[in-house]
Amino acid sequence: MIYHNLIKPILFHLDPESAHHFAASMLNLSRTVPFFQQSIRAILEYRSDRLRQSIWGMEFKNPIGMAAGFDKTAELYPSLAYMGFGFIEIGTITAKEQPGNELPRLFRYPNEKALINRMGFNNPGADKVQLTLQKQRKLVIRGINAGKSKVTPIEDATEDYIYTLRKLTPYADYAVINISSPNTPGLRSLQSNKALSQLIEGIQNEFGIKFPIPLFFKFAPDLSVSELRENLEICLKYKIDGVILTNTTLNKESLGEGEHPEGGLSGAPLFSKALSYVSEAYKILRGRIPIIGVGGIDSGEKALQMIQAGANLIQIYTSYVYEGPFLPSQICSYLDQYLKKENIKHISEIVGIDHKK
Repeated sequence: MIYHNLIKPILFHLDPESAHHFAASMLNLSRTVPFFQQSIRAILEYRSDRLRQSIWGMEFKNPIGMAAGFDKTAELYPSLAYMGFGFIEIGTITAKEQPGNELPRLFRYPNEKALINRMGFNNPGADKVQLTLQKQRKLVIRGINAGKSKVTPIEDATEDYIYTLRKLTPYADYAVINISSPNTPGLRSLQSNKALSQLIEGIQNEFGIKFPIPLFFKFAPDLSVSELRENLEICLKYKIDGVILTNTTLNKESLGEGEHPEGGLSGAPLFSKALSYVSEAYKILRGRIPIIGVGGIDSGEKALQMIQAGANLIQIYTSYVYEGPFLPSQICSYLDQYLKKENIKHISEIVGIDHKK
């Protein structure tokens, strides 16, 4: 109620990117107030053994993560760690510092609970983010999301990713290769069969077949089902540790007729597509590697659907903007009460259960 009646109107009075910077400033300021973060954690963190999971040696206290895009600098991680998330993914980080695309580049659609962004991987670059991470304590599972620098030719993408991974892997629990943002020219071409195989081989030539930490690939919802299947088969072939489904979509039909800004659409309209991709992925992967489901999850009901379709973990971002900081605990509470009501001992028992009925 406080968020919707007081904080959200203030934030939504500002343009979206200014609102994000204001919220980020408030989060950082909160770290200077004695005992404030511990108090926030007590309010926002939902705990239940039914929701705890161990995946690839990582101990997740709950299945709700903050998706990449919210913390592009890694500076918000110490504050977000107290906000009830089971894990936080920073980035996208590129090898080179870059300002991103021209303003405006973030657009709200409140009626649809959606955002369009054409941010363009604005971030401080791997060197500066490394310095930031060196100063932080690990408080909750931290993922790093790596992207290609805009100025790097697509044929040199592998070395660009490797540079970021070299710099940041020591400070992360898992890493993500982002080849699915629509806002870096040519990036999505790395999702083709040959290009994806070459990228993975290049990374493995540098780090070995077994990456030092779990390595995930993030795919777009605009792939055809056959393209998605091909990419998942490649991930299995090269023993990639997991996949994230999905990134933002270029399809804006859900917003109605008329012109809309360039960029990727996220939020509620993406849910059905993300859900179907997770479901398709589970049919192929069958639990051999984990799936992180993301896209339009704004309630406990949708989180449950995503998990039952095959997601081991889920992430939120746009819904956090619209629903506020209580959303992770609300989702956790819903999931826990569902498990309790159905006499299910652990959340892992319902992952992909739609395919077992």
